Amino acid sequence: MGRITTRRSVMRIALDDAAHDGAHRRLDTLAVEEPLEIRVGGTPLAITMRTPGTDVELAAGFLVSEGVIGSGEEFQSAIHCGGPGTGGVENTYNVLDVALAPGVPPPAPDVARAFYTTSSCGVCGKASIDAVETVSRYDVAGDPVVVDAADLVTYPVRLREKQDVFEKTGGLHAAALFDAATGELLVLREDVGRHNAVDKVVGWALLNDRLPLRGTVLQVSGRASFELVQKAVMAGIPILAAVSAPSSLAAELAEKSGLTLVGFLRGRSMNVYAHSHRVTVSQTAPEDDALVMEGAGHDSS
Repeated sequence: MGRITTRRSVMRIALDDAAHDGAHRRLDTLAVEEPLEIRVGGTPLAITMRTPGTDVELAAGFLVSEGVIGSGEEFQSAIHCGGPGTGGVENTYNVLDVALAPGVPPPAPDVARAFYTTSSCGVCGKASIDAVETVSRYDVAGDPVVVDAADLVTYPVRLREKQDVFEKTGGLHAAALFDAATGELLVLREDVGRHNAVDKVVGWALLNDRLPLRGTVLQVSGRASFELVQKAVMAGIPILAAVSAPSSLAAELAEKSGLTLVGFLRGRSMNVYAHSHRVTVSQTAPEDDALVMEGAGHDSS
């Protein structure tokens, strides 16, 4: 349990390495990717590919994102169990059964996604956009928080410095939660799936009775997709910042939900795609919600 990395023999080819005739074998460190089946009250709900570890946070955050629960008191417990049927099947720690608190209704049938979800997409298989625009319990639009751009540009660097597993493997996404007022790094989680990393952060908040996450900034290591905006809104997070581009649908949902969406946050520049009033700058800047700070960029990550 908790196996995060593994070692594998690879052929290393470096055409400029004359000492090894350009090729030699070596051990390489890889990020572990394994399936996790999430059950609620014994009933399968979803399967996702994830990096093992903090599975309870992952499941809790997933349930928040799907609108099943919204506070710590609604989450009772979780336990790893065996495979299908669990009758005599060895516990691989790839099945997690969640027990909701008494009186909390189980997930509605249309929430259940008992099929394979890839690590790159948390909403694949949803029938329509309407099906994923879950109504949040929290008023993100009403959060008066502001963050100084000079503080915001430090977040990607601080996130990168704390990515311990990425440093070894180069193969994980990360999500970190910052206090907008103090700049304190509250929590950071890594995973092969960007949506899993965010679910782990949200799950940490739920298990520590910190929802809604008012006054915080969610910083992610990759692009800002629709699903990440949705997860932030469901947790009451008012600001989402990404080092790469947002999708058009992510920007539309952010605008609709009252969430401040920042993209291409690199070096000392960023683009603010929605609700730019929460990002303060020292110099006079455009008031338009397509505010550009020190230029734009293009990226495919």
